[in-house]
Amino acid sequence: MNHADTSPRNSAAYAHIPGWGADLERANRPAYPMERTPPRLPHAPLAEPAAQAASVEVLHSIERPGLTPVYGTTLPPSGVNGSLRRLAFRFSENDLRHWLILLAADRLQVGEALLADLASGHLPNIYKEMGGPAEMKYNPGGAARKALVVGAGVLLLMALSRRRGRRGRR
Repeated sequence: MNHADTSPRNSAAYAHIPGWGADLERANRPAYPMERTPPRLPHAPLAEPAAQAASVEVLHSIERPGLTPVYGTTLPPSGVNGSLRRLAFRFSENDLRHWLILLAADRLQVGEALLADLASGHLPNIYKEMGGPAEMKYNPGGAARKALVVGAGVLLLMALSRRRGRRGRR
């Protein structure tokens, strides 16, 4: 390949790269006719919005000195998984322990929600809640594979339990 083919002026050679040409001179940018000067929102405030009042406990990274101006409060940390989340946020976000503890807290929260449903007398429809109908509609082959794997697992467990039962009778 000669150097003439790779020059910045030969934009056809790099058109397959997302974002190519964004740093070219204004007249040579791919989106030049659609760019606006002045920008579309000249009245948009550049200042940070007023901080939201904290009404519940909000966990945030130790790398950040305080809360962000706006944040979600739909599910404050509670229970055992909340304790795990508080523990996770004692570590930096670049520490593997932070993310592994958060993953464990997520799994524990699923179990706690299942137990809460059962305690209130509600039997959850796990098939529907895990997207079974959508899987059947949009990915029937994948649903069939999953059904075969689950069926094979159940048969294996049944065979192992029968085998263990026979050993106990001897």
